[in-house]
Amino acid sequence: MTPLKPRLVLTLGDPAGIGSELVARLLAGEDARSAAEVLIIGDEGELKDGMEIAGVGYDYEVVTDVPSLDETSGTPRFLQVGKAPAAGWQRAEATAEGGAHCLETLGLGVDLVKGGKADALVFAPLNKASLHLAGMPQSDELHWFADRLGHNGSVSELNVMEGLWTSRVTSHVALREVADLITEDKIIEAARLIHAAQVEAGIEKPRIGVCGLNPHNGDNGNFGTEEIDIIGPAVERARALGLPVEGPYPSDTIFLKAVAKELDAIVTLYHDQGQIAIKLLGFWQGVTVQGGLPIPITTPAHGTAFDIRGKGCANPGPMLNAWNIACAMGGRRRASRISH
Repeated sequence: MTPLKPRLVLTLGDPAGIGSELVARLLAGEDARSAAEVLIIGDEGELKDGMEIAGVGYDYEVVTDVPSLDETSGTPRFLQVGKAPAAGWQRAEATAEGGAHCLETLGLGVDLVKGGKADALVFAPLNKASLHLAGMPQSDELHWFADRLGHNGSVSELNVMEGLWTSRVTSHVALREVADLITEDKIIEAARLIHAAQVEAGIEKPRIGVCGLNPHNGDNGNFGTEEIDIIGPAVERARALGLPVEGPYPSDTIFLKAVAKELDAIVTLYHDQGQIAIKLLGFWQGVTVQGGLPIPITTPAHGTAFDIRGKGCANPGPMLNAWNIACAMGGRRRASRISH
């Protein structure tokens, strides 16, 4: 299926951080602007502030309602959503106001994609503390998205850098709880989610490896039996279901297989098992794909970077990568919708 030029919704992220600067650097590039029709939603003051900080600019058209997908333009469109407090946005710290603004813009973005008025959502970095100060009850934005969409299926953050995707069997839980939370079904589901997302992004035949849990893969049961009792059987069941998985491999060497281009994706068993490796291999490339949701949503894998807010030195690499993945996924989504 040939991807079509998609309509992307783009939010500016938490106003306390570097989001508006990243958006300015992204859309100053002709290649990014020409890859998709873009609707930016947020506070126009933030949009302009990001351009000033970045020292770059781009033309945009202010709209008062959401354009039809059939309306095309080479110029980004901007829709005002929410506004700054009377005293202005607080900078470089988590605030309830910033979190509430993020939730408002993200909510509209999700609704537009769900309703077929856009093909994918890209959001600049947000801050979980701000979201919780604003009253978000979920542990993270992924589960907030799932609830907003009425999605009851499995979800997982997928971390992506050039040539490598990772998924997690467990995520934001205490390390002492991990072993008890690992099941065959959860491993298979993590493999299924990452396989589906990679295919949607245009990787037709991904090769997926599964991590072991214990030192040296348990050393034949001497250092733990999860590899024998749970992980190995899960890999066999996944293969029987047609998923291209292999392993388990020791977690201290599996990423060497990825570096050697022997794997395209890795199923990790807990948060830092994958995050440490991904960030060492390419922190300033990383993207998070909200895996398992019924719509494509991507964002840079780094945070709001309060320490460099306003300094004009934010690296746009991950934002561009998130944009490119959303373009690929959104284009295929649009092509599928048109073909049906």
